[in-house]
Amino acid sequence: MAAFADFEPLNTQTLQKRLGQLPALVDIVGGPAESWQVREVGDGNLNLVFIVEGSAGTVIVKQALPYVRLVGDSWPLPLKRSYFEHKALTRQEERDPGSVPRILHFDGEQAIIAMEFLTPHVILRRALIEGQQLPRVGHDLGLFLARTLFRGSDLAMSPRERKEELAIFADNVELCDITENLVFSDPYFEAKLNRHTSPELDDIVAQLRADRDLKVEAQVMKHLFASRSETLLHGDLHTGSVMVTEAETRVIDPEFAFYGPIAFDVGMLMSNFWMSYFSQSGHGERAEMRAYLLRTVEEIWTTFRAEFSHLWRTERRGMLYQSTLFEDQGDHLASEQALSHVLGDIWTDALGFAGCEMHRRILGLAHNADFETIEDTAQRARCETKALKLGRQLLVGRRHIHTVVEVNDLAEQLEKEIAT
Repeated sequence: MAAFADFEPLNTQTLQKRLGQLPALVDIVGGPAESWQVREVGDGNLNLVFIVEGSAGTVIVKQALPYVRLVGDSWPLPLKRSYFEHKALTRQEERDPGSVPRILHFDGEQAIIAMEFLTPHVILRRALIEGQQLPRVGHDLGLFLARTLFRGSDLAMSPRERKEELAIFADNVELCDITENLVFSDPYFEAKLNRHTSPELDDIVAQLRADRDLKVEAQVMKHLFASRSETLLHGDLHTGSVMVTEAETRVIDPEFAFYGPIAFDVGMLMSNFWMSYFSQSGHGERAEMRAYLLRTVEEIWTTFRAEFSHLWRTERRGMLYQSTLFEDQGDHLASEQALSHVLGDIWTDALGFAGCEMHRRILGLAHNADFETIEDTAQRARCETKALKLGRQLLVGRRHIHTVVEVNDLAEQLEKEIAT
């Protein structure tokens, strides 16, 4: 990887000159490069993102920066995170074809990835804020979770292949450190980078940070995240990492990719739909939209469970729960019992991760636009309070919640209790 002295951030004036001779880009965008129109559109926390348009077509160019963009150069980050994103996108495409953007060019030294421009796709979070009901998203995301998480694990891969891949992604240390601190620790004390956007939250924030059971359970989840290297995770799977149309769903931005618990991606994604549910009352009278969001969470989980079970029965060729112990002995019931046990653990752990995600998105550094775009601070506080309370119930009570319907019922109850 390049030293910082060799690294040159792109801008709208230099991009054509630096990338304009790449055949993969010229073939799609068209030439000459001097005629390309370049717009910077990155509004994320970490990277530069450009839309490059030409006479023939359009591409996306993404470049990592040697620091956290949200904070500045006082928080350095390695450029190699683009390498992990490139590797993760490649593997996700292999494991769930058509679920991620197609990569056109990768430059590890300059931390640049050029990829397919998704159009007319929009960011899922923005679509949900606007009240759009996407018919395929729950099914598509359930399949993506099951296929990428199962096929990246010791359930499907050979021991050598899985361990070699684990060794690659184990080097994504700095981004794991962000998750380990910003998700599992910082929200539960007065950390330097924390913020909550409304003084109306002060009382519940103080209650949560004084809650001994909550803090212990958050550290249990951190322990699981750090020690259970089950599968290749997306690592930052939320509604801002998904692009959609009514007919298609694509997952983007896996730079936090890491080997961790299967339940992590599942819980983080579902929690963002529950947060969207609670935010809806801050954007208008949206009873139908709220009902759609709860149905979508249920569809994500039921699709994940069904596809994971299908892959268990058809692609379980790794070292775990070997068919030589079960099916090859004519004992299919034992295999189904083991599957039920595995899915039960994933469900319970997913609820814990979901609770942590709700807390960090309201109390930590990086917040969700679902809540942030609610201008009335008192209304925003009411919406966020519901999510904080559900997060606490999921994290502390996860072992006693057995179905997604139970969680949705809890969400509806909180929606009614804190309606005004």
